[in-house]
Amino acid sequence: QVQLVESGGGLVQPGGSLRLSCAASGNIFSINTMGWYRQAPGKQRDLIATITSGGTTNYADSVKGRFTISRDNAKNTVYLQMNSLKPEDTAVYYCNANVAIGLYIPSRYYWGQGTQVTVSS
Repeated sequence: QVQLVESGGGLVQPGGSLRLSCAASGNIFSINTMGWYRQAPGKQRDLIATITSGGTTNYADSVKGRFTISRDNAKNTVYLQMNSLKPEDTAVYYCNANVAIGLYIPSRYYWGQGTQVTVSS
């Protein structure tokens, strides 16, 4: 089994910064793409950033220039540095990882439990 555990959420004022972390553990052979999603109340879960095992990144237009995704492959961890936060960034943030548990076993996606980010004065 594979677990993803997020941390780093909280309450921050507009214009502030937060850094989210997501550590994968368990029976891991390899991790391909990792990403961050968010879901605001009453809205769908949206993709905001992804990073491949080789470090190629992709961002939603709403966070470009403000958020930075990175990963530490040795620690099976992905990070999301969030700067210049806005009230509309308020949401539950989820990490996602495409994980293989064996050489000949197809990879699948796993989700973390989510961490709340609230941007408010």
